[in-house]
Amino acid sequence: MPIPCSRPASLGLVGCWTVASAGGRILSLGCLLAALVSGAACKRQAARGTAVSPTASSTADPAAAGAGGRARSIPTAQPGLFNVAFVYVGPVGDGGWTYTHDLGRRALVQKVPGIHTAYVENVAEGADCEHVLRSLARKRFDLIVGTSFGYMDAMETVAAEFPERAFLHIAGWKQNGTNFGNAFGAMEDMKYLAGLIAGGRAQADGRLVVGYIAPFPIPEVVRLINATALGMKQTCPGCTMDVRWINAWVDPIREQEAAESLFAAGADVVVTGADTTLPLSVATQKGRYAIGYDSPTACDVAKERCLTSTYWRWEVVYTDVVQALRAGTWKPGAIYGDAQSGLVGLSGFSEGEVPNPNIPSAVVEQVRTILGELRAGRFSRFDVFAGPLRDQTGRTVLAAGQKPTQSDLLGLSGCSVCMSFLVEGIRGTLPRK
Repeated sequence: MPIPCSRPASLGLVGCWTVASAGGRILSLGCLLAALVSGAACKRQAARGTAVSPTASSTADPAAAGAGGRARSIPTAQPGLFNVAFVYVGPVGDGGWTYTHDLGRRALVQKVPGIHTAYVENVAEGADCEHVLRSLARKRFDLIVGTSFGYMDAMETVAAEFPERAFLHIAGWKQNGTNFGNAFGAMEDMKYLAGLIAGGRAQADGRLVVGYIAPFPIPEVVRLINATALGMKQTCPGCTMDVRWINAWVDPIREQEAAESLFAAGADVVVTGADTTLPLSVATQKGRYAIGYDSPTACDVAKERCLTSTYWRWEVVYTDVVQALRAGTWKPGAIYGDAQSGLVGLSGFSEGEVPNPNIPSAVVEQVRTILGELRAGRFSRFDVFAGPLRDQTGRTVLAAGQKPTQSDLLGLSGCSVCMSFLVEGIRGTLPRK
């Protein structure tokens, strides 16, 4: 797969934090020293291929060499248990994408008895990923989960080589119907609600610009930007959205610079589509607002200025897949969880939670109403993008009464309304790959 479809590019010092299971934060000394000596961010893809398995023994596998050609330690399956291995593209302490997947892994262990889990972190796409996947299959893990879009082709290849193993790819679209499936979710639903919140705050402040930090110009990202902008227009018809493309899934330096640039250009609220919480901290420094991504705890770093966070609960998928595999009922295909499934969420709006008081009260009620409709199945991602829908040039993409298909939302081959456009109200252009 092309590099722009992969996760991530680099990781700065902030991402070197390791979040312990007890809830404490432990700073990676290696990353700290590297930052102090070089004055630069620790690069994810320059990591030395360290395999991490909190509950398993591991052995060095020369065939699974990480960056620099050094043998990577591969965890070992435990006899008599159902063994699940996770392949992470970043460190578990990134506070975002990988951290949330590891929360899902830990929840899986708590919910399903008789299983053993292990993970390998900082695995780059391409040859590194394929070697790790193959090594885990040889170690007899029953299920191998890959958590980056850019792992898709490698997982397809290795799954064909090991038909007795099960493989689950997060994001992407490929599957083989026998031992290789994929999973993702309707994050566009939550981004639409985030847009309502961002627009409402901007309208109240009289600064009619919302910013968005965008990783790569691929359908997944474009879909989420568009959903946010459509929500923004509902509560702030006069608002425009300004986008900054950072060409990385996680890069604290670029994310911080993008947030600073957006605020300098007049944004009242910045919505991030990248993986760290740096934009939330920048919002605090600037006296503006931000909306986080990936984790339900993202707002902990900026409780006053972080209005909400759209997040994933991957244990929903992992628990269902593992239980189906053990029961012999798993049918590998495409899982796409929506608000009803619990896979996607919005912080401050779950049962027992209190929304940020800086969200206008009328918007809080609007969000609660639509979220209730989403959870009841009376409103869906297809309604988010229902016509009349126009792109930023004013061209009609969908006429009134029309709705997109799932293939349209995913930008799959044969789609008729592919996610290759930005909706009305977004400034700037969509980069071409």
